[in-house]
Parts: sequence; structure tokens; C-alpha cells
Amino acid sequence: MTRECHVRFWESAGVRFPCATHCPLYRQAEIYARQGVELDRSTLAGWVGATSELLTPLVDAVRRHVLGASKLHADDTPVPVLAPGNGKTKMGRLWTYVRDDRPAGDNTAPAVWFVYSPDRKGEHPREHLKDFAGTLQADAYSGFHHLYDTGRIREAACWAHARRKFHDIHAAHPSPTTTGTLDRIGALYGIEAEIRGKPPDERRAIRQTRAAPLLAELRVWMEKTLRSLSPKSETADAIRYALSRWRALTRYVEDGSIEIDNSAAERALRAVALGRKNYLFCGSDDGGESAAAIYTLLGTARLNGVDPERWLREVLSRIADHPLSRIEELLPWNLAAELQSATELS
Repeated sequence: MTRECHVRFWESAGVRFPCATHCPLYRQAEIYARQGVELDRSTLAGWVGATSELLTPLVDAVRRHVLGASKLHADDTPVPVLAPGNGKTKMGRLWTYVRDDRPAGDNTAPAVWFVYSPDRKGEHPREHLKDFAGTLQADAYSGFHHLYDTGRIREAACWAHARRKFHDIHAAHPSPTTTGTLDRIGALYGIEAEIRGKPPDERRAIRQTRAAPLLAELRVWMEKTLRSLSPKSETADAIRYALSRWRALTRYVEDGSIEIDNSAAERALRAVALGRKNYLFCGSDDGGESAAAIYTLLGTARLNGVDPERWLREVLSRIADHPLSRIEELLPWNLAAELQSATELS
């Protein structure tokens, strides 16, 4: 089937990507069968794979845009993948890298790039970020640590991760220690709520004036509290986690373009978590790569306030004949105005 025929056939079938609706292919096949349309699951899988291949230049364009940032949010999540030959599943990973500087008053289009890997080895983020230089906001996964050795990439840690440890303890066994810690971290977040959307210089100045003293007090309080706790207690573990990463946790005070946490990456992974509950596993490593490609495109469309399905239909009707040298013209933020006008006229 030629690319042109594939696009027309896909549109006429009206099949929705499982990544967009979290509906696995076997359920879609059943839905169409009830409507009198017999579509084998393997046929649908072939369409998804072929379409993701057709969209590869657009995924590459998103990747270049994401890696062109001076700051990225990164995270990963497990995804079950059917292992060939034995009918069992193995655990692959979907990595996400998010460019979104709108909270720092930057109007550059946000975007998210997903990448699939068959395991969680640290060599994968090393390969993904070989062309990136700047600040990486991420959790404490050891596979990220080697990225900071040369200074090309700076580490910014996540206060949401540090807070979550205390919150989980507090939910089970509240104490003055957990209450005090959560209140102090909450005050830091209150400052961030006030300055969201302000330019970096203004954010830095306010953080230096208001957040820096609170952080200094919090560190002294944590160090004092730690000495009074059993070394084996969960609260002591939570405090040691924060203190061991203090330099990375407080870097956001020095740079107004950095966020207090890594929530942008966690939000990007929510779609994967929702889909994982429905489709249970990817059929192969190739299926994981196709899923990463489609999550990249649909997630980027959503970040830009563009209807993912409407944008994807428009792209599929054009991409086969669109010059590769002008592929950026099809990115969601470059088609947003045109799609909005078409919606208003319809």
C-alpha cells in the first residue's frame, strides 16, 4: 500500500489511536465488528505501525525542538511488553522529555518527546541527551547521575518527590515532624504560585528574597530533627533524601527559568498510566516505539491547546506530499490558527 493510499484508508476507517483514547486495538476491533466492519487486530496494529513510520519526520522535528531548550524535565515509567516466543511480558520503559517554559514567562511552544527502550539502563538517557546542554529537572534515578559529570548538563531536583516522602509518612502516622516539614515546603510552593508566569529575573529576585531564607531555616531544622530520630525510621530516611540532594533541590532559587519541581514530566506520563490500565501491554518492542512516537505527537498537541485528533487528521492528509525540508510547518503550534479558523467556519 502506498503512503497516499494508506493515509486515505486510515481516514476513511476512522480508527482512533489507542494512545489518544486509551482503547486497546482488540476492543476497537470488537466495536467495529458490532457495526458490521470486520477489522482484524493485526490489521489495526499494522496501520498504527505504518502510520507512526509515516509520522517519523514529524517526531524528529519535535525531538529537535525539545532538545533545543536550555532546560528539560525528564522522567520514565514502566510499560509491559510482550516478549517474543514465550507469551509472557517483560518490562520496557517509556522516557519523557518535556520542554515547557511558560511558567517562566516564555512563549516558546511547549513540546514533549517520548522514547521507548526495552530496559531501564542508564545508557538510554545518555544517548537521548547526547546533544542537549542545559538544566535537567529529574528525580533521583541513578541512571541520570552520570549526565552531570562533565558540567554540560546541570541537575535540578524535584521538591515534589521530596515532599511526597513526608506526605506518605504523614498520611499513615502524622507527627509534629511531618506536619512541620509539609508546612515549610507548602510555604515554598505558595511563593511559586504567586510568581508563575513572571519572567526569570523577577522570579529569581523574589526567590532570593523570600524562598532562600525559608530554605536555610528548613535545612537547619531538618539537620536538628535528624539528630533526634532513630536512624532506621522512615522520617529519618525522608530527611536524609532531602539533605543529600540539597544542592540540586535549591538550584531553582538561583535560576528563575528553573521550576521548583518536575511536575511537567509527571503530567506528561499520566496519559501512559491511563493507557496502561486498558491495553495492558505493547505487543512488541516495535509496538513500544510506535507508542512513543504517537504519545510524542498527541502529547505535544495537547500542550499547545490543539485538539489531537483534529490535528492528526489534518497532518495525515498532508504529510505524504509535504516537503521534508518544511516539516516544521505541520507542528501543532504552526497549524493551531488554521485549525481554529476551520473550526469556527464549520
